[in-house]
Amino acid sequence: MDKVSLNTITLNKFKWLNEPKKWSRNGETLEITTDNRTDFWQGTWYDFHFNTGHLYGVILQDDFTFEVCIEAKLTTLYDQAGLMIYLDETHWLKAGIEYNDGQPMIGSVLTNGVSDWATGLYTGDPKRFWMRLTKVGNVICVKYSVDCAKWILLRLCPFCVPEDEKFLVGPMCCTPQRQGLVVKFSNFSVTSPAKDILHSN
Repeated sequence: MDKVSLNTITLNKFKWLNEPKKWSRNGETLEITTDNRTDFWQGTWYDFHFNTGHLYGVILQDDFTFEVCIEAKLTTLYDQAGLMIYLDETHWLKAGIEYNDGQPMIGSVLTNGVSDWATGLYTGDPKRFWMRLTKVGNVICVKYSVDCAKWILLRLCPFCVPEDEKFLVGPMCCTPQRQGLVVKFSNFSVTSPAKDILHSN
């Protein structure tokens, strides 16, 4: 499969879902300061319905692998930063590090009408980490890395996109309990998926 490079997909082709009041783009580096009480969540347990988080996404239709480096100091309950694929308000997946139970946790939320949440311990330095999100057909594979060398599987799940439907993919951040989290995204890479999305680095 031919790779799509940043020569074709650059940050100036991205667009906002819920543009924050404060953000900047310097070449291929994006810095966001979160607005107050922003989140993506639909229903489960809390019965909250939020679609106010910040997503800076590129419109895609075909299979892809999206990688990015994320830097942030997550300190407050539910502070979060990572990657997201977004079809509409009730069909999306976000994955990254979220602050919960007094520490940064690696996790993901898949929303298909309502949201789920899967989370676990993150053993690296949470102030700088890498995320990779891959779509092949109706399957999403999410991996993360502490060093951009070894990639660890976080989630493999169905994500059904209607034929000819387009979606947004890109960096995401939210602060449901506050404002002012500064997140830097860099080292963007958009390519065609590897033949073995589960086991290749």
